[in-house]
Amino acid sequence: MEYETAGDPMSGLKWTRKTTQKISDELAKVGIKVSKNTVGKLLKSMGYSLKVNQKKIARGGKEMTIVEQENRDTQFKYIGNIRKIYENKGFPVISVDTKKKETIGNFKNNGSTWCFQGEAVNDHDFLSYAVGKFIPFSVYDTIANIGSVSVGTTHDTPAFAVDSIVKWWKVDGQNRYFPSKRLLILADSGGSNSSRSRVWKYDLQKKLCDEYGLVVTVCHYPPGCSKWNPADHRLHSEISKNWAGKPLRTYETALKYIRTTKTKTGLKVNAYFTRKHYKLGRRVSDVNMRTIPIKAHKNFPGWNYTLYPKRDSKQKTVKKVVKSGNLIVQTKKLVTSILKKTPLQKQRTLSFIRCKM
Repeated sequence: MEYETAGDPMSGLKWTRKTTQKISDELAKVGIKVSKNTVGKLLKSMGYSLKVNQKKIARGGKEMTIVEQENRDTQFKYIGNIRKIYENKGFPVISVDTKKKETIGNFKNNGSTWCFQGEAVNDHDFLSYAVGKFIPFSVYDTIANIGSVSVGTTHDTPAFAVDSIVKWWKVDGQNRYFPSKRLLILADSGGSNSSRSRVWKYDLQKKLCDEYGLVVTVCHYPPGCSKWNPADHRLHSEISKNWAGKPLRTYETALKYIRTTKTKTGLKVNAYFTRKHYKLGRRVSDVNMRTIPIKAHKNFPGWNYTLYPKRDSKQKTVKKVVKSGNLIVQTKKLVTSILKKTPLQKQRTLSFIRCKM
């Protein structure tokens, strides 16, 4: 066993690449007859155990230089400082990421679950057997501990990512953080929300900044550091646990598992299904990029930048607020005047209002 042994210097655990049957066969050659089960018990008593490969080395797909390691650490500190500033001021902070794509159909889903009998699924995972693709893009509110998952069926594109963020803002964000006009987005460096994607930046400015008058700051995690993204380890991991061992035979089944994902810390998740078709290969020209107000930060400008609404969009937003405010004031005055009238006058006034409506 001397040349077939490896070990952990911290815990003292040992493991061998030889199987118990092979060890039993080797012992038989020297006159020691022992079964493979007994070999397993002896190995365990000597401190050996079965081991699997563990992904613990953070390299981002390549060997990192000292400068790259220092830049990565500096970016982490920078993101931490900005998060503290936004949270202390009550501004929303969201983490965005695309969860692992799933295939809808009678396929095996990794994991185990308590039941009387295991589910029977297809013996092959051929795509021709699938109902369709399941592409979940997640928006995780780090302050409220609430997730919003938009599920697409075509392609994971920057337009789909931005539409998912806009959906979260319309349904939950603008009401929860009113009247805040600032937003911090934490994202990976690759994928549909890539730090190099022009479509991602262009659509964020047009659909979020101009439309809602928001100042949006985006901070990207360095390449190969997606596991530090809060959406990955606080939201996606819990969704995977919730549907572990359960075949995702229909879209409705998958959506229900997402919506019923909860934790002891109070996590709640909303899920939305979209049938919109997103096309690949969309480009944004240099001319169009120069039209959006974007300012890169001094610290790692490729990873950190802020998008602003245009002046005309700000004026439109202010006009909408003023109009809605005037309408509320007028409504309050009308209700007050009606309450002061006699019963007969009230009836006549309400009848007149109904006719005008």
